[in-house]
Amino acid sequence: MRKSFKIAIAAGATVAILGPLGYFWQQSLVPSTYDMASMGYPDYGGGQQAGHAHATGGLDVAALKGPSTGDPDVAVTLTARAEKGKYTLNGATPGPEIRAVKGQLVQVTLVNDNIQDGITLHWHGVDVPNAEDGVAGVTQDAVRPGQSYVYRFVVQDAGTYWYHSHQVSHEQVRLGLFGALVVAEPVFSEGIDQVVQVHTYDGRRTINGAVGESALAAHAGQVVRARVINTDAGPLRAWVSGAPYRVSAIDGRPVSSPTDISDKYVTVTAGGRVDLTFTMPASGAARVDVGTGVALVAGGLAAGPEPPGVVDLLSYGTPAPLGFDPAKATRNFDYRIGRRAGFLDGKPGLWWSINGHLFPDVPMFMVSTGDIVRMTIANSSGEVHPMHLHGHHAVVLSRNGVAATGSPWWFDSLDVGDGETYEIAFVADNPGIWVDHCHNLKHAADGLLAHVAYTNVSTPFRIGGSVGNQPE
Repeated sequence: MRKSFKIAIAAGATVAILGPLGYFWQQSLVPSTYDMASMGYPDYGGGQQAGHAHATGGLDVAALKGPSTGDPDVAVTLTARAEKGKYTLNGATPGPEIRAVKGQLVQVTLVNDNIQDGITLHWHGVDVPNAEDGVAGVTQDAVRPGQSYVYRFVVQDAGTYWYHSHQVSHEQVRLGLFGALVVAEPVFSEGIDQVVQVHTYDGRRTINGAVGESALAAHAGQVVRARVINTDAGPLRAWVSGAPYRVSAIDGRPVSSPTDISDKYVTVTAGGRVDLTFTMPASGAARVDVGTGVALVAGGLAAGPEPPGVVDLLSYGTPAPLGFDPAKATRNFDYRIGRRAGFLDGKPGLWWSINGHLFPDVPMFMVSTGDIVRMTIANSSGEVHPMHLHGHHAVVLSRNGVAATGSPWWFDSLDVGDGETYEIAFVADNPGIWVDHCHNLKHAADGLLAHVAYTNVSTPFRIGGSVGNQPE
C-alpha cells in the first residue's frame, strides 16, 4: 500500500506539472494557415469599437492600391536571384538605387527568378496605400519563382527611404534583398547628394556594398547631403569629420532649424535614416563615418577618434507646428515590451512579450480613419528594440517623462532602449492593416510584432498556406 501510495502521489504531481505545461504548449501553437488580423485580441485604446479588422464588409486590403492608370514617371524592373550564398537584385546587392521627385508616380516590377521561399518588396518609410506595402500574407501573397508583381504608388513626401523584402525578412534582408529609394524635392539645389547605405555582410560593415573607406567626390565649398540608411539589425553611430554638420532630416522628414554639430555623433536606428548636411571646408578634406574604419572620404582626411558626445534628438532644432493636437487623442495604447519564459509555436524558451503576452496572443491596435493616436512604448526586455510602424509617421512627445523641446521628431523607426519609455502620437490617415514591429528582424520573427488595424478593413491574404507567406 505504501508503494502504491507513493506512485499515486508521483503520478498526481506529474499531472499537476505537465498538465498546465501541456495546456500552454497547446495554446502557443500557430495554425499552418491563418488570418493575421484574427490573431490575438483587439485593443481599442478607449475608442469606438464598431467593426473589426477581420469583419466582413468595409474595405478590402487588396483594393487599397496606388493609381491603376497613367504612365509612370519612374519605371524600374527588379529581378531577384539567389546566387553564391546571397540574394541579389539585378545582379547586385544592394539593389539599384531608385530616385524619384516628390509627386511622381513610381512603378516597380518585381521578378522572382529563383528564390524558393518567395519574395516581396516593402517600401520602408514611404506611406504607400496598404496594398502596395509588400508584407507577405497581410497585403499580398509572396511572389513565387517565375512570377512577377507590380507596385505602383505616388511618392508624396521628399526624403530618404529604402526598400527590402518582407518575406522571411530576417533572412532575406540580411542576405541582400534591399536597396535605396530617394525622393527629391521638385526644385533641386546645387551640391552633392550622396546615399550612404550601411549593411553588414558576413560580419563586415559596408557602405553601398563596399568595405572600408570609399571616395566622396566633393570639393571645397560644395554642400553635401549624406543620406545615411541603416539596413542592419542594430543601431549605428554616424558623424562628419573635418567640418561642422547638421541633422537636416530624420526618416525622410525635415528637421526644423537644425544647428551646427561638432564633436558629437548621431544614432541611426536599425531601419532608420538620417540626412547629414555640411559644407566642404577650404581644405577639401572631410569624411562621413559610420563606424571605425568605414567611411566616405574626400581629400584623404585620416580617421580620428569617435566623437565623445551624442546628439539628443529630443531637444535638437526648434519647435514647429505638428498639424494636429495630441492632447485630443481618441485612442490611447500601451505597447509594453518584455521578455518571459513560455512557448512560441510549441517551442519553449525566453521570448519577447507585448503587454505581458506572447505571440500570437498579442494586441491588435484598432483605429478608425481620422483618429488621433497616442501610444506609450516601454521596454523592460533587457535589449534595445528599433520599433517600426508601417504606413505612418509618428512624432515623439516625450522620453522617460521628459517632454520633447526641439524640432518635431518625426519617425517611422525608433530605438527604444532597455528601461526607456517613449510617448508618441500620430494621425490615423492611411486605412489598412499595418505591421508595428521590431526592426531587428530576428526579434520580429521571435514574436515581437503587433499590428495597427483600421476597424473597417479586412484582408483576403493568409499567413502560411500553399503560397508559404512568412513575412518575418
